[in-house]
Amino acid sequence: MTTDGCCTALIRKLEHFEKLSDEDKNLLVKSVARTAEFGAGSDIIGQGDKPDYVHLLVDGWAGRYKLLPDGGRNIMAFLIPGDLCDVNVALLEEMDHSIGALSSCKVALIPLATIRNLMDQNRTLARALWWGTLVDEAVLREWLVTVGSRPAQQRVGHLICEMLIRTEAVGLARDNSFDLPLTQQELADTMGMSLVHMNRTLQGLRSRELIITNGHTVTVENLRALIKFAAFDPLYLHQQAHKFRSMMQAKVA
Repeated sequence: MTTDGCCTALIRKLEHFEKLSDEDKNLLVKSVARTAEFGAGSDIIGQGDKPDYVHLLVDGWAGRYKLLPDGGRNIMAFLIPGDLCDVNVALLEEMDHSIGALSSCKVALIPLATIRNLMDQNRTLARALWWGTLVDEAVLREWLVTVGSRPAQQRVGHLICEMLIRTEAVGLARDNSFDLPLTQQELADTMGMSLVHMNRTLQGLRSRELIITNGHTVTVENLRALIKFAAFDPLYLHQQAHKFRSMMQAKVA
């Protein structure tokens, strides 16, 4: 299976932090050994696994999750094209959570030894990959605040703002619209709600004329109002937050 284009979204994402040279980009492109495909609902990596590869999401959406004692599932993060699912295993060696495909996914496999060599020998890529890990941690902190402290409609509104920025950063959003290939149950598992509560929450955001949903497409109808309603600040994404603030201001002016 061809590996052409596998690193396009990753390179685009990393360049929000630091400009990569052609040599840096070529090293990333050549690092991909092969690709694999996963159907929705299947595990890309399981808790306790000791992967031989770092998994780079190329197409589709995935989620970090842990299973609860009662059989429920807590989704702790969404992964989109350009996200490295498990770069931490280059140091920790064993997964302490699972990565599940939330839609059909294509994944690029980068050997652990290659990642370690890149980080040891290329300071620019090491800094960029470390930045990506720090952003993942910042997103987790924000999600903890969201689930623990924000009312239901603000929780989901905040998530929609985040995913609009993240998808736009890798070229997957246009005109304040992006594809959200998730079920309402998966959204409920993420936001700590029941399915019924999630359904009512989405209805509430639509009735406020903040969002429009059409199948799996979400359109932010009034970006200025949604940002204010959800008390959203993109700083935690650390993707040149000042640039995104300016971008948002331009869109909602």
